[in-house]
Amino acid sequence: MANRHSENNGAMHVTRDDLVALLNDDLAREYQAIISYVVYSQVLKGPQYMNIAKELEKHAAEELSHALILAGQIDYLGGMPATAPKPVKTSTKAEDMLHFDLEAELETIHHYRQRVRQCEALGEYAVAEHIRDILVQEQDHQVALASALGIEVPSATRATTPIDEHSRINAGIPPELEQERQSS
Repeated sequence: MANRHSENNGAMHVTRDDLVALLNDDLAREYQAIISYVVYSQVLKGPQYMNIAKELEKHAAEELSHALILAGQIDYLGGMPATAPKPVKTSTKAEDMLHFDLEAELETIHHYRQRVRQCEALGEYAVAEHIRDILVQEQDHQVALASALGIEVPSATRATTPIDEHSRINAGIPPELEQERQSS
């Protein structure tokens, strides 16, 4: 896929096939979120976690809605929706579980911001609007999780995990900038 980029006024963008692959990666992240929210909402213990446990149940339903939207958009673009989730982290510690969710939300927000730009570069404005709607809820999840952890809402401007080579190329990030981003 790395060789299927086209240039439009100096801006790199993905092909339709690339977009399908990236949306399938996003779909796998939504499946991961559904599973983690379902599990975490049921295993969080203690009175201090009752409110957030109920909130996580709501998040699980919203993530399912996101998965359905993404699957529909993948189908619209001529692709087959993915069926496997990304790995789900678990812990016996409630705070760890909330941190795992917050990290996943940050990564998801970062990817959806890229996806909006990629969709618009392809002229897929309706797909971009669907992703914007999802992005609003993901950012709400981020705020709720940070609040439950008693921390400031972290910036999702940059991914908290290294970008894989495919995503780096699709985002138009030169290798030296990615290395600089990782070291900062």
